[in-house]
Amino acid sequence: MKQKPSIPQGTRDFSPEQMVKRNYIFRTVSEVFRLHGFQQIETPAMENLSTLMGKYGEEGDKLLFKILNSGDFLSKVSDEELLARNTAQLASRLCEKGLRYDLTVPFARFVVQYFNDITFPFKRFQIQPVWRADRPQKGRYREFYQCDVDIVGSDSLLNEVELIQIIDEVFRRFGIRICIKLNNRKILSGIAEIIGEADKIVDITVAIDKLDKIGLEKVNEELRQKGLTETAISQLQPVITLNGTNREKMEVLSELFKSDSQTGLKGIEELTYIIESIENLPMTSSIEFDLTLARGLSYYTGAIIEVKALDVEIGSIVGGGRYDNLTGVFGMDGLSGVGISFGADRIFDVLNQLDLYPAETQQSTQLMFVNFGPREALYVLAHINKLRQAGINVELYPEPVKMKKQLSYADAKKIQYVALVGETEIAENAVQLKDMTKGEQLKVSWEELVRNFTHI
Repeated sequence: MKQKPSIPQGTRDFSPEQMVKRNYIFRTVSEVFRLHGFQQIETPAMENLSTLMGKYGEEGDKLLFKILNSGDFLSKVSDEELLARNTAQLASRLCEKGLRYDLTVPFARFVVQYFNDITFPFKRFQIQPVWRADRPQKGRYREFYQCDVDIVGSDSLLNEVELIQIIDEVFRRFGIRICIKLNNRKILSGIAEIIGEADKIVDITVAIDKLDKIGLEKVNEELRQKGLTETAISQLQPVITLNGTNREKMEVLSELFKSDSQTGLKGIEELTYIIESIENLPMTSSIEFDLTLARGLSYYTGAIIEVKALDVEIGSIVGGGRYDNLTGVFGMDGLSGVGISFGADRIFDVLNQLDLYPAETQQSTQLMFVNFGPREALYVLAHINKLRQAGINVELYPEPVKMKKQLSYADAKKIQYVALVGETEIAENAVQLKDMTKGEQLKVSWEELVRNFTHI
């Protein structure tokens, strides 16, 4: 017996029923993005490795899927190099391209490449798959979709406020209760300064970002391994475990930064503006200033944003922040950027677990016509075209088989309404409309069918 085909770990197939649900997610976020004036773009699945490498920190670079050069890719590599088994060096010789790790870096490349054709501030959104050579686990995939929304060419903190409004509106429409966690990279830099470890800001942020996953002791051990002194680690403890309201936390940090860190004070000033602006808006989501929120990506320079679902155990479902210096790696300094990324696959899992999909997303076909034979089929085809023009999803069963088989097909596809048009109905210019859920059936005219069905 031949082995059954399979797909790579960390990837998934999606059935027609699942795709209806996923398209509901993409449609919802797209609608909210467009309401705020964002325009859609797309970029290639693969980018030059020179575009991707060095943008995600050492840990992120290790998770890039690299693509072997086409043709005789070993011709320029010596036997000695192959025997040395230096993976990183070989990859640089054998691979010029890689699958995109996220949508932000390709977007930065897009902005620089088409700078003269773009109107700034440039507000774009992008919904495409990304790939990471990560260890698959619950809520973490090697191939997954991101729904990104970014603004470049503006320093205004109103952009951060708008992105938070977008998050709130998207999840209000989904019916998912969330907490929006906020921090600021400048605050983290200020903390590193006041404990005397300013040069280890990346090591500190990568470690404390794992606090809720591995616990305080393991975070401290990681900090020791990165070379932080026991004095610095001790000074860090009351800061990263700070409790209280958002305002109380910011007041404590302001006192700490007052004499030793202007950078930290700037971060507090920015975060205060964002939180106070949000407090004056109608919001359904809770907002939390989380000092441990660092996110491993090394390019954030200001606000850091992360969203957690309150009723499901899963990782962050939205993340992002300000990355003022990102386009600088492509030779364009001084262009501010801020953006967030919705994890469509995790949102899909959350909606499934909470069973929050609207009833209309559970079906694709709204109405199916039974096939009584060639004459009846040709008759209803013309009417079906009018129904489709009215925006009704309609199909005709392709073969005139037994009624039981056709109704079983409709039932399996969760098609609620079935239309029966035989010789009698043709003569009367009418349709027998059967509700598969209620078991009820009534005779209607074609005009009534079009008029009433749009309100079903």
